[in-house]
This record gives sequence, C-alpha cells and structure tokens, in this order.
Amino acid sequence: MIWTSLKRTVGAAVVATVALGSAAMAEYPEKPITVVIPLGAGGSHDLNARVITSTIPTHLGQAMIVRLSPGAGGQKGTQEVANAAPDGYTLLFSHNYIDQLQQHVENLPYDPLADFVPVARVNYAPIALMVRSDSPYQTFDELMDAAKANPGEIRLSHSGNWGALFTPAAQIMKETGAIFNMVPFQGGGPATQALLSGDTEVSFGFPSVLGSLLDAGEVRVLATAGEERIYDDVPSFTELGLAPESGFMHRIFLAPAGTPPEVIAKLEEAFTALQEDRTYQRLMSRLGENTDYIGSSAYQAMREAQKVEYEALVESITSQ
Repeated sequence: MIWTSLKRTVGAAVVATVALGSAAMAEYPEKPITVVIPLGAGGSHDLNARVITSTIPTHLGQAMIVRLSPGAGGQKGTQEVANAAPDGYTLLFSHNYIDQLQQHVENLPYDPLADFVPVARVNYAPIALMVRSDSPYQTFDELMDAAKANPGEIRLSHSGNWGALFTPAAQIMKETGAIFNMVPFQGGGPATQALLSGDTEVSFGFPSVLGSLLDAGEVRVLATAGEERIYDDVPSFTELGLAPESGFMHRIFLAPAGTPPEVIAKLEEAFTALQEDRTYQRLMSRLGENTDYIGSSAYQAMREAQKVEYEALVESITSQ
C-alpha cells in the first residue's frame, strides 16, 4: 500500500511538472527575442532583418531585437548563440556558408549540425559581381582579362574568408584563371562601402543592396548567379560558362540545440504567417528579395546535404 501510494504521489508530481512545462511553453514568448547577426551593418542580412523584425511581432506577440556581432568571418556571433540558453530568446540570423561551409576550412569552436537547429529559411539570394559605375571594366570578360594580365593588382572586397562573397570569387578565380587581391571586411555592408569609396575595385552584392546603388547610378553589375538573367543587359554565370554552386545564399534563422520543439513550432508558426502578410511581402519586394520560405525540418535536410556538397566544393577550389 505504501509503495502504491508513493507511485501515485510521484506520478502526480510528474504530471504536474509536465503540465507546468507545457503551460510555460504555451506562453512563449513572454519577452523580446534577440536576433544575432554575425555580420556588419548595411549588408543584405541587416536590410532583410529590418523588414522581418518590423512585421513579425504581429504574428509572434513580441518584438525581435537585432544585435550585430561581426567578427572572425561570422564565427564570433555564431559562437555567442551556440553558447546561449536554448530557450528561444536568442536566435542566429545567418547563411549557408557560415553554417555549413566554414567547417571544412576552419577549426570552429562549435559544431554547426550538433549545436544548432533550424527555425526557418526565409529566402535565398543570387549574388552579383559589381564594379563602380566609373570603372574602366565594362564587361565580365574585360575584368577577367585584366585580372589575369595583372595578377593580384585588382582588389576585391568580400565579407570574410569562405563567406557569401569570398566563395563565389574563389571559384570564379579557379575557373577563369583570374587572380584578385582578396580584401576581407566584417560583412557585405563594409565590403560594399570599400568598393564605393575606392578602397577596392570589385565586389559582390545581393538584390537588397544592389537596388538603391543601381538606382543612384553608383555601380555596374557585370554578371549574376544562376542560369537566368536577373537584369536584361547583364549575363548570367551560366551564359559566361561558369558553374559556381556557391552563387546562392540562403538566409536562415537558427536556434541553439536543445531549444524545446514547442518553441521552434511557435517560431515557425510566426514565420509561416509572414508569408501571408501583405506588408511583409510588399517590403521584401521593395528590397528586391524573394520570400521563398522553407520550414525547420525541410531546411534541416538541406543543411545535411549542404555539408556534403560544400566539402566537395572546398576540395575543388583548393586542389591544385
């Protein structure tokens, strides 16, 4: 009888604890959520985050507050989130190169697949090779010819080794034989500013950054990633005989491993609701960005495939 009574007491306690935990999860989020961007100000992640954080509170019930934490090619901010409490109140807004490519070229202080779980892929972006509008290089071929004739003299600004700007540049150099002087900066925004100020002659950009620069006549685009043209008068990488698998960046929200599934589900629900939000859609369209959303489990499968693909990509770029 004593043992039966004890089992009933323990069982009741477990049920009560589970019920309290479920209630706590049902109340999530109870305070603002910090979104860490491991890149500098003014880049495409920063611009996309402004749209997302201005529209998602309606669907989430709390604010999302952006904190920029650039450094070490994105590793500084990424490690901060890896070490954060897995409670859903600290998220990482990153991309596929930091997430799954860097592990093949760096000894990282975290394990991307083991230390993070995906929340959502909010969109993807094709990269574009650009020069200033006063540049002497009118076409992609002219730029490559100059970089081959004067190896290392033309400076190309990028967002950190093996990041979203560096990787396409490395593959283009391998495929064409051109050699640029690769100059690192803490994010796409600073890399673009270096181009505009004349500190470098070439860089890459994404639609959200390019729109205002093209409207102002500050840059000239020489080529864009993918098979199809993005701009009528600019050839695609495929047209130019290039096949860089690294030409597309996936913008992703990640949470520390161990974040309760109920929390991930709440976040997914809010991101899914954004897809029907007219204000969100209008603002993203104004940025020139798509809203090709992928949920947590589907993007996890993509992450696992990316790890394998990027290992082969790094080997192809670094092999002699």
